[in-house]
Amino acid sequence: MRTVIQRVTHASVTIDGKVKSAIGRGYMILLGICEEDTTEDVEWLVRKIAGLRVFDDENGVMNRPITDFGGEALVVSQFTLMASYRKGNRPSWLRAARHETAIPLYEEFCRRLGEAIGCPVGTGEFGADMKVELLNDGPVTICMDTKNKE
Repeated sequence: MRTVIQRVTHASVTIDGKVKSAIGRGYMILLGICEEDTTEDVEWLVRKIAGLRVFDDENGVMNRPITDFGGEALVVSQFTLMASYRKGNRPSWLRAARHETAIPLYEEFCRRLGEAIGCPVGTGEFGADMKVELLNDGPVTICMDTKNKE
């Protein structure tokens, strides 16, 4: 799994002109799933994101996790995060998981993240043409890959 986590003051996802989900302060998360991903990838990623200390403490130092203040999360599936761009200029999406693999893992990730941070997670719609708006706070953007745990 690959993810791009952005600390935001607010974010929303709109489908066909209607807001599907909107959040206040928290994380806007783009999630890419490959065919080899499993529940272990979900567990590791949820644990890392819920404990990620990138919100300011009383001294203005990034030292607090999202759970310290009841922050929210919006998760959008993003198969393009699995792009291969080695050859030519047109990315290949062959690494992206098929729907029958990706949808259950996406849903499990959203459910488990909601449990870990203590509030429901906003979502997009798998496979839909979505318009995502956000105000990146900082900016703070963290990329994680469960196959390359730095």
